[in-house]
Amino acid sequence: MELSPHIAALRADLSAAAAVGSDEIARAASLLGDALEPALRLVLLDLLAEAANELSDQLPGATVELRLRGREPELVATAHAPPPSPAPAETPLPGEDGTTRLTLRLPEVLKTRAEAAAALENLSVNSWLVRAVSAALDPRPAFPFLGTGGPRRLQGYGRA
Repeated sequence: MELSPHIAALRADLSAAAAVGSDEIARAASLLGDALEPALRLVLLDLLAEAANELSDQLPGATVELRLRGREPELVATAHAPPPSPAPAETPLPGEDGTTRLTLRLPEVLKTRAEAAAALENLSVNSWLVRAVSAALDPRPAFPFLGTGGPRRLQGYGRA
């Protein structure tokens, strides 16, 4: 949106109004138009910013912003996706206080590997998966013994 044509129109109106007077009045109107242009530009930007805020308040799920591209303002509307509705809470089964049932679909190969890993640790697949999810969500440091008062020796091979 260009402000310059609107400002030029106001300057022309001011000059036309001053033309009924003497040359000194016309010159004063021209100087006044030059002096008022920056202030008028700021007032118009404030007006556009207020309009953008009012539109944002009235449009659910959208915001309207006033942006400047060089010296010219631009109104930009952005639509927002509605927030996802919360999933209904599941009631725990008797004896499962604080737990929730989840259906998990795994590729057959991954299921077989999870069963083998659980068997190696002498755990049920469910217990092994709970442990794996917990570890993924709360990762431990790579070297948990550093700074814990445990052994302070690393063994292995290095290459320089």
